[in-house]
Amino acid sequence: MKLLGIAGTMIGAKTSIIVQKVLDEAKKLAPDMEVELLDLRDYQMSLVDGRDPSTYPDDTKKVIDIVSSADCYIIGTPIFQGSMTGALKNLFDHIHPQALRNKVMGFVANGGTYQHYLVVENQLKPIAGYFRAYVAPGFVYAHTDHFNQQNEIVDEEVLSRIANLAQEVVLMQKALKTPDGVTHANR
Repeated sequence: MKLLGIAGTMIGAKTSIIVQKVLDEAKKLAPDMEVELLDLRDYQMSLVDGRDPSTYPDDTKKVIDIVSSADCYIIGTPIFQGSMTGALKNLFDHIHPQALRNKVMGFVANGGTYQHYLVVENQLKPIAGYFRAYVAPGFVYAHTDHFNQQNEIVDEEVLSRIANLAQEVVLMQKALKTPDGVTHANR
């Protein structure tokens, strides 16, 4: 079972820090689970234009393959202008809907206002619905004030939500798998 964390931004470190923290908590709960962080800052992706992914001249096909091969996800984005990043939306646009169908997703977001948490409910969860993915009931939103000067998460409530989200995703993913590794929904 592979849990993929996606840090869906080209700038800043906070999103990646939160996603990694959820991955670390999930690994504690399920030591046999493979976890990987896909940080979009480390890849060059083309804007989606409908062509065969193998013809893009950069990391686009590699990123699509990484995302498609995972069993479940922690997807993170900073909130800019009241929305997810263009980089994350571009990634979603590249992924075939069947690749995410019946897979578990958990969401994290960070931003500079306390109202930006609404983006998770109003934008990210509907995208998961389009993909027909299962969404963990909880999510994590961290404000800039929840980090110290070294970009460490210092807010106890945020750390608690991180642990809860990891638990939800692990439990949901395990509940959906049969002993032979096939998802119940795909039988």
